[in-house]
Amino acid sequence: MTTTETPRPKDVETYLRSLQDRICAEVERIDGRAKFLRDAWQRDASEGGGGGESRVLADGAVFERAGVNFSDIRGTRLPPAATAARPELVGRGFRAMGVSLVFHPRNPYAPTVHANVRFLIAEKEGEEPVWWFGGGFDLTPYYGFTEDAVHWHSTARDACAPFGPEVFGKLKAQCDDYFFLKHRNEPRGIGGLFYDDWTVGGFEASFALMQSVGDHFLPAYVPIVERRLGMPYTQRERDWQLYRRGRYVEFNLVWDRGTLFGLQSKGRIESILMSMPPLVAWHYNHQPEPGSLEAAFLADFLRPRDWLA
Repeated sequence: MTTTETPRPKDVETYLRSLQDRICAEVERIDGRAKFLRDAWQRDASEGGGGGESRVLADGAVFERAGVNFSDIRGTRLPPAATAARPELVGRGFRAMGVSLVFHPRNPYAPTVHANVRFLIAEKEGEEPVWWFGGGFDLTPYYGFTEDAVHWHSTARDACAPFGPEVFGKLKAQCDDYFFLKHRNEPRGIGGLFYDDWTVGGFEASFALMQSVGDHFLPAYVPIVERRLGMPYTQRERDWQLYRRGRYVEFNLVWDRGTLFGLQSKGRIESILMSMPPLVAWHYNHQPEPGSLEAAFLADFLRPRDWLA
């Protein structure tokens, strides 16, 4: 979709860099020990140019790993991951920018979280540019707490509220559908928001939605991790956490379109894969003990539902 509004990539870039700064500062405050390593990088000019800054916090008191990546890359041809559903864009040059993050807390009762907000503009000489926004945030707990799920989804609803009463339901449903491991027939987590190819209302309205999603991430996540970071746990809970992290890895490597876009566009591999947990375990045909919290989590909690009903 094209509109008569002129997109403003520079303003998008300014917002994204500010968002990265704000989120990193809050993560360092919560952790209280570790600091982010800042790794600025440049994309080879032969691939189109651009660059970004990856920030990774490791071995913290609260976060075993936290990564917050800003990227602004250019290319001469959109990769297949971006044109599969839009063949009319094949052959266009592009500029793609965004902030993406994944946090893996140490405590098994604190959930893993993922978020990203992004903007892409595809251009071709003699034709109007085609642009769109995408992003969202989703939560991957290892143990179920209803109050956490309600808070998470109510904050997501607040992020969408200024843009129409139907937006939250649509973006929640898209999140439930997207973050689903088809080969396992199970959700990755309890969802949140997900959208792509978003141009609704033109550039200004679409940019405003991106900012609202980005600005609501910390209010959605911080109260949850602060509630759970001090809960006592044993090796049993830790083993379950490491096993369930395997599902996170499987989704990112098998189904995630963002990972595929990065690989196809010959992106920086360290930044693309910074979302991976530092420790993970797989066990052949593992089944939780009947009647256990882990079994109840899989059977009851980890199912799409209207948490705000």
